[in-house]
Order: sequence, then C-alpha cells, then structure tokens
Amino acid sequence: MSLPAAWLEDPRVLRAATLLPVALLAALVAVQTFGDGRSLALDARAAGIAVAIVAVLLRAPFLVVVVLAAATAAVVRAFAG
Repeated sequence: MSLPAAWLEDPRVLRAATLLPVALLAALVAVQTFGDGRSLALDARAAGIAVAIVAVLLRAPFLVVVVLAAATAAVVRAFAG
C-alpha cells in the first residue's frame, strides 16, 4: 500500500519519521533493561544503564560508555550473588 506523495512531504510526517526510530530504540532498551517476563525488575542492568546515562551526560566516548555500563553490571552481579 502506498501513500500519496503530499502526505509524505508534510513537515509533520517528516519530523515524526525522523524521531520514530529513536523512540522505538529507547522503548526497546527500556523493555530489555527493566522487563523480566511479565514483571518489572531492578537489577544489574538498571545499574549499568544508570552509569551509561551519567557517562553520556559527561560526554564520554561511546566505547567508554559501553565499557563502563558492562563493567558496572558485572560488578553488581558479582556482589549481588
């Protein structure tokens, strides 16, 4: 099914199409981080995300953000049992 070209050229549609992938990725990260089957879980993944957010706010390079988040999750899991 195709849409009329006028709909696709509408600035509102273009803006939504630009923002949609970011929103979907954020939702996926949230579900994978805080979801545990049919319930919510706060565990090592949440700690890793928290550290990653702080690293991003401090403008750390992407690789540093990933390594810090993974290391944090590993340390929390090791001490939590």
